[in-house]
Amino acid sequence: MLERTAPRTGGWSSAAPSWLIAQFPAPLRGAAAPPLHPGAWWLWALALGTAATRTTNPLLLALLIATSAYVVATCRPNAPWARSYSVFFKLALAVLLIRLVFAVLLGSPLPGTHVIVTLPEIPLPDWAQGIRLGGKVTVETVLIAFYDGLRLATLLICVGAANSLANPTRLLKSLPGALYEIGVAVVVALTYAPNLIADVQRLRAARRLRGRPDTGFRGLLQVALPVLEGALERSVALAAAMDARGYGRTVDVPSRVRRTTTALTLGGLLGVCAGTYGLLTADGGTYGLPVLLAGVVAALAGLRLGSRRSPRTRYRPDRWDARAWLVAGSGAAVAALLTLAADRMPEALNPGVIPLVAPTLPLWPAAAVLLGLLPAFISPATRTPAASEEPS
Repeated sequence: MLERTAPRTGGWSSAAPSWLIAQFPAPLRGAAAPPLHPGAWWLWALALGTAATRTTNPLLLALLIATSAYVVATCRPNAPWARSYSVFFKLALAVLLIRLVFAVLLGSPLPGTHVIVTLPEIPLPDWAQGIRLGGKVTVETVLIAFYDGLRLATLLICVGAANSLANPTRLLKSLPGALYEIGVAVVVALTYAPNLIADVQRLRAARRLRGRPDTGFRGLLQVALPVLEGALERSVALAAAMDARGYGRTVDVPSRVRRTTTALTLGGLLGVCAGTYGLLTADGGTYGLPVLLAGVVAALAGLRLGSRRSPRTRYRPDRWDARAWLVAGSGAAVAALLTLAADRMPEALNPGVIPLVAPTLPLWPAAAVLLGLLPAFISPATRTPAASEEPS
């Protein structure tokens, strides 16, 4: 007989089997909070990437990487598309290594005094001035390449964090109707790498279970063909599903609305470009922000009108709740404070190389980076243990 526990707990007793508990509605089972809006994760990750572009200090960049890694480890769901962070991390290391190799072999001659090694130099013609093949490799040259490569690697890792945290299907569902067709192409491109990684891991595990090699050139060839075949099958299935659901069909709207939509969208995008250019130049500081805000408003109005041509219904739409505001706001705060620090403390955020200066960790920019840890505390992933099977 199924018994209720004491009123202070409000749940079913442990004597009830797991398959029976799963039949009851979520509020009776103490359901966790709904998943976070995927757009909030992308805004948070892109803001961290923006902060990374404002500094070449390796200590701050390492702190940004550690922040993103901790949030991914805490908030990443248990899904195939959420396992791509490690691959982006390896890609970032490869980019950093390639940047160092090119700096050593093909770098520009810098006035450095700390020589590491002298390579055989190949003379180049006059039209290739500024490029060298071999020659002296100095500490200053290597450090400049390391700082630039680490900044690019941090940006890639932040993008990998967004891929691991945001559900691409739910992100597509949250787009306005005017951007739905473009969003499908973007989402398919974003999900290609996670699906490819999941297929490779699954096939390698299957080959190991069968006692077949999964490494080396031969193993790579025998794994690559099934992966490509699976990608083709998924593409055909996706096209059939989109056609069955009426994807790409539009409704007739008056020509006046179409012209207004086009004018608002194009004008808004031009305003965004002009305002951004004004903010980046010294002479456009007075008109840059108003033009940027007017362009954003016009573009949003154009997208709103354009959504009438693509009527869609959303089943259980994702809500932009207070947690989404906090997550996106924490990333925006990191980007804004690092941008302010780059103007106020340029020597600390961009340590000098000529003359050689050891990088130091500035206190309040480092504290600003730690604001990016807020999602780990307000939206952690639900860790539910696997339900044990009842004996039949």
